[in-house]
Amino acid sequence: MHTMERHSALVRVTHWVNTASFAALLVSGIAILLAHPRLYWGETGAFGAPSLVDLPLPLLLTGQSGWGRSLHFLTAWVCVLTGIVYIVSSLRSAHLRYGDLDYSPSQRVTYFAVVALLFPAMIWTGLAMSPAITSVAPILVNAAGGQQSARTIHFVVACALVLFLAGHVVMVALSGFRVRMRGMITGRRSIGGELS
Repeated sequence: MHTMERHSALVRVTHWVNTASFAALLVSGIAILLAHPRLYWGETGAFGAPSLVDLPLPLLLTGQSGWGRSLHFLTAWVCVLTGIVYIVSSLRSAHLRYGDLDYSPSQRVTYFAVVALLFPAMIWTGLAMSPAITSVAPILVNAAGGQQSARTIHFVVACALVLFLAGHVVMVALSGFRVRMRGMITGRRSIGGELS
């Protein structure tokens, strides 16, 4: 039995950097929501104004989420840059071709939707919530229907990404957690026997 490379070092590093980034985005996003657990549609929204949705979350931070916003902004850019490196590397290597062998058609469609639809929607709506960005490129916020609409879309897409992550972890567990994790850590797989 011999081994061959399953995942390049670049794929593995970007995978784990994005894993850490996603965790930080989730924690900081929850902190932001706890500071204002309401969603609106349009340009403005504030306590006392009619909301589109009141999330069943406690108001813990009383409007103060500076650290959450700072961490969210920083980690989002880490995630975007790492994602670009991952996509360019995958297109230049055989990684995507081997993925076709490992994944079912429904998995390939799901991964494509995440990369081609959900991630771009997250980036767009994230930029649309930034007054500094929208002062230069108002089309970003206008296309969303306002900053609060962008925030609501951002939240919905984030929920879809969390569901994807949960499904991804379940699929890894069902297909052999130890084997898949070893492949994503060492980058190797066995030929003629169990994947590694």
